Amino acid sequence: MPQLLLELFSEEIPARMQTQAARDLERLAREHLAAAGFLPEALKTFAGPRRLTLVVEGLPIAQADRKEELKGPRVGAPPQALEGFLRKAGLTQDQLVERDGVWMAFLEKTGRPTPDIVAEMVEAIVRGFAWPKSMTWGSGKLRWVRPLKRILCVFDREIVPFAIEGIESGDITEGHRFMRVGQGWGGQPFKVRDFDEYAKGLLDHFVVLDVEERKARILEGCKTLCFARNLELVEDQGLLEEVAGLAEWPTPVLGDMDPAFLDLPAEVIRTSMRTHQKYFAVRKPGDNLAIGGLAPHFITIANVQAADGGKVIAEGNAKVLSSRLSDARFFWDEDVKVGFEPWLEKLSGVTFHAKLGTMAERVDRIEALAREIAPLVGADPDKAAEAARLAKADLVSQMVGEFPELQGLMGGYYARAAGLDPEIADAIRDHYKPQGPADAVPTAPLSVAVALADKLDTLVGFFAIDEKPTGSKDPYGLRRVVLGIFRIIEASNVPIELRGNNLLFDQIRRIKGFESKEYLELAPVLDAITFDFFGDRMEVLLKDRGIGIDVVRAALSQTQSGFKPIDLVARVEALDGFLKTDDGKNLLAGYKRASNILKAEEKKGWKAQGDRDLLDDASAPEVQLHDALRLVEPALATALAREDFTAAMQELAGLRGPVDAFLDGVFVNSEVAAERDNRLKTLAAVRDAMGKVADFSLVGG
Repeated sequence: MPQLLLELFSEEIPARMQTQAARDLERLAREHLAAAGFLPEALKTFAGPRRLTLVVEGLPIAQADRKEELKGPRVGAPPQALEGFLRKAGLTQDQLVERDGVWMAFLEKTGRPTPDIVAEMVEAIVRGFAWPKSMTWGSGKLRWVRPLKRILCVFDREIVPFAIEGIESGDITEGHRFMRVGQGWGGQPFKVRDFDEYAKGLLDHFVVLDVEERKARILEGCKTLCFARNLELVEDQGLLEEVAGLAEWPTPVLGDMDPAFLDLPAEVIRTSMRTHQKYFAVRKPGDNLAIGGLAPHFITIANVQAADGGKVIAEGNAKVLSSRLSDARFFWDEDVKVGFEPWLEKLSGVTFHAKLGTMAERVDRIEALAREIAPLVGADPDKAAEAARLAKADLVSQMVGEFPELQGLMGGYYARAAGLDPEIADAIRDHYKPQGPADAVPTAPLSVAVALADKLDTLVGFFAIDEKPTGSKDPYGLRRVVLGIFRIIEASNVPIELRGNNLLFDQIRRIKGFESKEYLELAPVLDAITFDFFGDRMEVLLKDRGIGIDVVRAALSQTQSGFKPIDLVARVEALDGFLKTDDGKNLLAGYKRASNILKAEEKKGWKAQGDRDLLDDASAPEVQLHDALRLVEPALATALAREDFTAAMQELAGLRGPVDAFLDGVFVNSEVAAERDNRLKTLAAVRDAMGKVADFSLVGG
């Protein structure tokens, strides 16, 4: 079947916008084609520095004829409603059909040629494309990310004719801006009539269309250059994504830097290379980046294949890098001279948030909380307080002013340069971690104390001033903060209770304006942080580990006054494991049978009053379940008291046989009132015992 090829050719598209632009083009094309009744065999988009491309396989030459039903107003509706419906349908009243008291219109529409539909689709897409930033140019009104130069649109090897703001569609595209086949300058236009001609023509004119192929070329070229010089590439996926969107014909070039700069922290060198120049760093094979490890070279990605092998390009880039690193050395030298105390004084003039005070006030809060958390994680309280006091100081250093992404990291370096305790330096360095799912989690006790204090203060502060996330909006990244707290607690097995003590309550009262708040006033805030927000995040995290959301909710629902994440995870995992066993599955089924019986009787007014007893003429299943409960209840309480949830599940497993025998062999709703009451009490005891572990009513199955 025929193929559609569309290219929107413009000036340079920012690399950060290309991936989403390709997704948006694919989505919009699918929506428009589906609305026209088309179901293409295949649809693919490409994005590059100067073009967005769409190729659609398997479109028909024209739409099929269609029949449509339009539902109109009810019979007897006001004349105005009927007249409006007739205008919309393009019919007269005698052409309508009455069905179930409603006027219906049956329309037959002749299918339109596909090129006509494509022309309308392209114009709608171009005029409505949602770029993060767009512009107009000249005297036109069209908005696009950069000036739109050409529109290539070919269907079934024929041009689809249309024009948008004076830009006429055609079958012409162009290659690399500077490189060309033969003599002269680049930008050679050439004609294409299908995707195979298009892709080959671009490659012949030094344009790699597919971003994945550009990335593969960059990586392969970088590794080849490194191998020739006995070096290793410091891989950087984010940088690779970016440079692949900057060059149509990516060509790695190895350059040399002044070795004298290697005495700067490796992160400073890499950040300068990456942020300002888009260079890849390299190292000697086997060198450890954590202790420096960089080699005095770099790799830049040129957009041309130079005749001299990139020598001039490398030399020019080396000069620029030297200038950047000279600035970095100046910042380092000046920062080391200044030191922490002057920086701490400056924090008093830095506003953290209008309602949460200055950065200095925030540091005071973190310091107090770190001191409280330290004993829980096996850290020295005084050291934790000192590390917390210094953790934010580098925010006003010159280096962090130039490279904000190095905050914390530079503080650790400056602490070592000042001769501070290495544990304190590490805690300063790591207190922002983890900053994302792929980031490392601090594990040293002192680092854990400061990192938790920093994140918990952020969480309680923004909840206290009612700046919590809503829907998809999370301007302060509190979901990421909770993820960090959870990962730290889990990795270090921190026995911290977030709701059952005054830890978070006291932290809120350290905020200016909250000092005199009473516990009952702040209880809703604490509940919103723990049971609602933190609990919701835990549901998502545990669901991602393959645990059913119903199981997670069943376990978390039993959290009472306290909220200890470590215990909650253990409870969820124990419950999940138990429910996957035969005992667990059968006991769950028994629980649901028992619950259904009890619910039915409770609706009729039955209530458990007094203790259950064992009647003289009790049947064997009744005796067996009564004895099993008598043994399980204290053992279960003991297991839960010592937070041994696996043992608690094992105790519940002991009820499986007696519950099955009772439900299969005992008629609960006996005509003898005493028997009926006692049997219902026995089932209620089963429900209550299981309910101490989890709310089994929330578990599906």
